[in-house]
Parts: sequence; C-alpha cells; structure tokens
Amino acid sequence: MRPWRRATIVASLVAGIELCVLLVGGAVLVARPLSHALRRHAEKAAAAKPAHAPKPVVHRRPAPPPPKPTHTRAQTRVLVLNGNGRNGAAHAEATRLQTLGYHVAGAADARRHDYATSVVMYRPGFQAEGARLARDLHIHVVGPLDGIKPAAMSGGQLAVIIGAG
Repeated sequence: MRPWRRATIVASLVAGIELCVLLVGGAVLVARPLSHALRRHAEKAAAAKPAHAPKPVVHRRPAPPPPKPTHTRAQTRVLVLNGNGRNGAAHAEATRLQTLGYHVAGAADARRHDYATSVVMYRPGFQAEGARLARDLHIHVVGPLDGIKPAAMSGGQLAVIIGAG
C-alpha cells in the first residue's frame, strides 16, 4: 500500500468520526429546545376545546324524590356560617332564613373563607329538611355534615355555609 493511500484512508476515517461527533452534538443542542416547544404546543392543544366537537350524551337516571320533611320550618334550627369572607354575609342570610320561618341557631364565620359556592349540610336524620332548605335558598349543593362536628352546631340540625357564588 502506498503511503498517500494510507494517509487518505486515515484522514477519511478521522473525518467520518468528526462528522458523527458533530451530528450527535447538534442533536443534543437542538433536542432540548425542540422538546420544550413540542410540550408547550401539546399542552395548548390539549387545553383548547374544539368548537366543533359534539358533546357526549350522558344518560342519567332521575334522582329519587327526597323524603318528606318531618319537621316544620319553625322546628328546624339552622346554623349559618360565612364562608366567603364578606362582612355581614352570615347575619344577612340568618335574617333571610327567619323571614322564611326557620329558627336560626346562630350566625358566625366558617373556618375557611374560600368557599366558591354555598352549601347546605344536615345532621343524620335531617336529609329531607336539608333538601327543603336548599330549595328555599336556591342552593344546589346538599350533603351530610362534613368537617363540622355535631357539638359545634350550636344545637342546629342544619348548617348553611355561604359561599362566593
């Protein structure tokens, strides 16, 4: 083998290795910004709601009618709690409940002031009265006592937490 041929082969191998190193280095430099751009694009696409997409059909069984209340409004004691942080919200709602015929057990601040919506909660055995109170106040969230101990109810059977909405 002639020396110039050997030198050509060695130079070609070195150039090939350099090319491979440059390609790998370029891919590493371009991959990170490209992956971030693709992720942002995918998040935007996932968050966007298509205007032409049909709404899914949900078949719901009608809810059974709530049991009939056994206590009158005057016999039902309600604790009113301010869960939105506005001054006087609990007392204003307590006055409204009194005009509807309910007995108000007390009005105070809730532990939190970040309730987005108003909630009616009931002690065991007062589900029907809770549903009636929710209807009277046009409140859509009704459930058993959650986070309030019966001893903290000031003798009330129902609690209304006034939310922001």
